Amino acid sequence: MQQLISTIDYSADIAAALATQGGHLSIGRGGFTLHYREGAMLSGYGCEAIKTQCIATGLPVIDSRCVAFDVVVQLTLQGPLVAVGRKPDPAPWHGLSYAPLHAVAIRYAAAGAEVWNIPGVETTSAQAERRTAS
Repeated sequence: MQQLISTIDYSADIAAALATQGGHLSIGRGGFTLHYREGAMLSGYGCEAIKTQCIATGLPVIDSRCVAFDVVVQLTLQGPLVAVGRKPDPAPWHGLSYAPLHAVAIRYAAAGAEVWNIPGVETTSAQAERRTAS
C-alpha cells in the first residue's frame, strides 16, 4: 500500500513564529496550531511533518498528545494562554490571562507533554503511560 508523504514547506510560517515573542507550535489530539503572530495561527493535521521542521529550526514545540485528555482539558481551561506577540499579563496567571511561553510550557511538561526548544524546560519524550488527573 502506497503512503502519502507531506511535502508542505512551512519555512515561511516558522520563520515568522521564530521572529515573534511567544511564537511556537502546539500539537494536540485535534492536530497542530502554529502561533506566529498575535492573533495569527496556522492549523492543520499533518503533525509530524511540521513538528520535525519546527524542532530542526529551533522553534518551541509543545506536543500534548501523550497526556491524558482530562489533564489537557484542565490545563487548557484553567491555565493561561501563551502571550504571542504581546506583553504577558502580570503573575499570577489563570484561565484567559496571557503568560510567557516558558510558564505555560512548564505546566505542560509537568503533565508529561513533549517539550522542545524552550530553555529551562526539560525536553521529554512521549511516556509509555499517560498521566491522569488526580
